[in-house]
Amino acid sequence: MLRLSGVGVSNGRAAGPVVRVAEPLPEPPASPAVTDPEAEAARIPPAAQAVADGLFARAAGVEGDAKAVLETTAAMAMDPSLSSRAEQLVHQRAVPAPRAVLEAADEFAESLRATGGYLAERVRDVHDVRDRIIAELLGVRPPGVPALLEPSVLLARDLAPADTADLDPDLVLALATEEGGPTSHTAILARSLGIPAVVAVRGLLAESAAIAAEVDGDSGAIGLSEERLEVRAAERADTANWTGSGGTSDGSRVKILANVGAAADTAAAVSARAEGVGLFRTEFCYLAAEDEPEVATQRAAYAEVLAPFAGKPVVVRTLDAGADKPLGFLGTGTEPNPALGVRGLRVAFDRPEVLDRQLAAIAAAAGDSGADVAVMAPMVATPEEAAWFAERARTAGIARVGAMVEVPAAALIAGELLEAVDFVSIGTNDLAQYVFAADRQLGALAGLNDPWQPALLRLIAMIGRAGSETGKSVGVCGEAAADPLLARVLVGLGVSSLSMVATAVPAVGSAVAGVSLRACERAAEAALAASDAAGAKAAARAAFE
Repeated sequence: MLRLSGVGVSNGRAAGPVVRVAEPLPEPPASPAVTDPEAEAARIPPAAQAVADGLFARAAGVEGDAKAVLETTAAMAMDPSLSSRAEQLVHQRAVPAPRAVLEAADEFAESLRATGGYLAERVRDVHDVRDRIIAELLGVRPPGVPALLEPSVLLARDLAPADTADLDPDLVLALATEEGGPTSHTAILARSLGIPAVVAVRGLLAESAAIAAEVDGDSGAIGLSEERLEVRAAERADTANWTGSGGTSDGSRVKILANVGAAADTAAAVSARAEGVGLFRTEFCYLAAEDEPEVATQRAAYAEVLAPFAGKPVVVRTLDAGADKPLGFLGTGTEPNPALGVRGLRVAFDRPEVLDRQLAAIAAAAGDSGADVAVMAPMVATPEEAAWFAERARTAGIARVGAMVEVPAAALIAGELLEAVDFVSIGTNDLAQYVFAADRQLGALAGLNDPWQPALLRLIAMIGRAGSETGKSVGVCGEAAADPLLARVLVGLGVSSLSMVATAVPAVGSAVAGVSLRACERAAEAALAASDAAGAKAAARAAFE
């Protein structure tokens, strides 16, 4: 058996026959020139609409994260700017419609990649939509996951969000990809479905003779075999201890919360019995807008998300936009290194009126909904920035104010930061990529973005101590919180609230409830003493065993 390794992103061990996900279609040719550009261009909008209709139909059969992903991909397929640009290319150069779609989509994807950050993460989505529209125009089956006839292990270069969104966990034993990282859609959705997954496995697709595979989502190990293996499905995460109120077995309180980004996410959070929301991303209200939304528009949109959580805690993150998440009305311009540029709270220093109007809308929506609303600012780097934000938020009528810890400087000065605000919440995804100077979208650097990296855990421990010394709460709202084993370690590091994708709530809540605080602290001590991510995870598991 050939042994390979990658980054384990969804826990569990499984084995079985392999099914390879089809590679993208060959690049459509630019010739021969079409003789009727008008008729050829007219083929593009119906093809895009057919793709969108198919995705919406799939979305109708699922709920929660899967539904949101499929609907988002469908909306991208319907984006008039993509179809219009492709039609323009047909008229200008008489290229066939499939070629025009390829070039138009690649232009769009390249602009997102150059921007970096959050929008660069959408490049895979654009390529997925591109390939689906091209397949529709050619009358062939789109690339992606084939129909599974038996429980199988999926091997792929990468998986688009729409490929993974409605996978059947009874037929998909495990996932392994050659690309991707710990915060990719593949990782997030695999965790939500309880499917073991390993990403960034170099050389995975070179072994074409393999007919079976073993996948260890805990260690990141992959075994490829040219002989059949006994089919083994992963054990499902135990959720028996989840009562809807988070805490350890000896009574230490730990809030178990959900991350939401729009009204569509709230149903999944409520269904999972999340205690509230630890991260409400407000960008949905801005991303499709050419101009800044009116306060009344924001108020109504926020209230729709907040209403199901009446009487429950909800932490609203103010607008996280700017350099690497450009919005036209902000006028931030082009920056040479947008990941290190004017984004998040930094935008508000030049445009405080935008922040003030959002805070007013949040305060009004809190009153409309009855939710117990707090706000926090993204990309805070200094106590002075935190204090500036806190003053404006309290002036707007929001009593509880916090700061995101995504910048290493904020972690190093967490004690002073907590003197200016009421709580902090650690965004482990951004904090990891800034600590290791490693773009979290690059599969080659996925190991550095592993949330089990001891350097990251030691920073979290510093923040946890600061919270204990000041008597203020420390939360985690990055993907690290969705790993049941790591969630226990985070509690041992001083974290008092965990916020995650909704479908992970029962497993994480149950995992925390099954152990004492002292057991969590012992596991955290063992993980901190490790020299690498694999060693930290193994040490933590051994401590609990």
